[in-house]
Amino acid sequence: MSVAEQVSPLELADYQRAVRLLLAHPLITEVHPNRAALPLVRRWAAQLRSDLHELLGYRLVTTANTARLLRVQDDLDLTRPAVTRTDRPFDRRRYAYLVLTLAALGRSGTQIALSELAEAVAADATRIDGLGLDTERKPDRDAFVDAVTWLTERGALALADGSAADWASSPDAAEALYDIDREVVFAIYRPSRVLQHLGSVTGLLETDRGLAQGVHRVREAAARRARRLVLERPVVYYADVSESLRGQLRHPGLADDLERLTGQAVERRAEGLALIDTSGRLSDLRFPSGGTPSQAALLLSTRIAAQVAKGRLPTMPAPTAAERTQAGAARIDAGLPLRGVVAELAAEEPRTEPEPEPEPAESALYPFLTDAWLKGAMKELMSTYGSAFAVAWRGDPDRLLHEALRLLSALGLVARVEGGALALPLLARYRATTAEIKPRPAKEQT
Repeated sequence: MSVAEQVSPLELADYQRAVRLLLAHPLITEVHPNRAALPLVRRWAAQLRSDLHELLGYRLVTTANTARLLRVQDDLDLTRPAVTRTDRPFDRRRYAYLVLTLAALGRSGTQIALSELAEAVAADATRIDGLGLDTERKPDRDAFVDAVTWLTERGALALADGSAADWASSPDAAEALYDIDREVVFAIYRPSRVLQHLGSVTGLLETDRGLAQGVHRVREAAARRARRLVLERPVVYYADVSESLRGQLRHPGLADDLERLTGQAVERRAEGLALIDTSGRLSDLRFPSGGTPSQAALLLSTRIAAQVAKGRLPTMPAPTAAERTQAGAARIDAGLPLRGVVAELAAEEPRTEPEPEPEPAESALYPFLTDAWLKGAMKELMSTYGSAFAVAWRGDPDRLLHEALRLLSALGLVARVEGGALALPLLARYRATTAEIKPRPAKEQT
């Protein structure tokens, strides 16, 4: 097939902008991510639907007020959580409130008061061991309002009167009234499986292996998965994939297809490849960027790269994709009910696990840096650049190190292992980075 076959050269950039919007925001509504997004996607809906399905196996569902991209989930990605307005990742309580709020909105009419919605969520939450929602407790109200705000930003709710922040501060003296967009509510919650029948989160993962029949179909499925890997991951290392995927990743047609689809360049190196987002609109995690954790991560990456360049570091293999999926699934599955409907339904049907991914034929070894070395490097950075960091981070180098490593791991620059971290090849991109200290204003506290 030819990518963007019905798009003229003069309109190609506009079409690619629509592609990047959908990939960055799988749910687009009249207000999210902005009011110009939905008309743009609707204009190119037919071509988008064809290209995204043929190249990636994705399905685009459009309605009068929404555009929903249904992805194929190849592996677990724990690096892209829902976040609050202050960019704090949702915890398990907030995720639970979000799902219960969606369920309550699905049973509601066209309007609802925030206190009424809280009562409905609280009634369901009390039936879940260890959860609950006590509107007399400020932390519970704040977590609930974070879930409501997340839905408001995406257009499922529209504030008609009052203030959620005022209600969270004083529920007896304040109220908020919301209009409900049921179309958006139903577009948000689109699981690919009946969740009550799942014994593990791995049941949500999809592969084409079970559908593929014959050499051509197997090769086509592998090509789609290879394209998805490059789009969904910051970097794809050849040593981290099976031989069949490695061949697809090295095929020149993959880069040509993705570059025409997205308008971004695919960069190849001996160790792997990455789609370089020069637009700043495709990736949900920019690096480097503002904020102390990101700046500290950049400075730490230069220290690690310099240490690697010196040599004489011990080496070890990084966790495989299968091992990462297994570890992530164990963390998520720990929150599944141990009794009740889910356990009963899971017992009724045989538990099916996805076929294990064939392991890479070669095992790459990466330089290992101990936790002690990393802590020492962060203390040195604090001593040198601390005046440029936000006050809230200056007194806690261990927490800053944790956040910096979490960011570098999410970007594929390092791999966290027991006792330290492994320096991955992409880290070399930042080995020549220099920094200039610009002290923060004295009154700034965050």
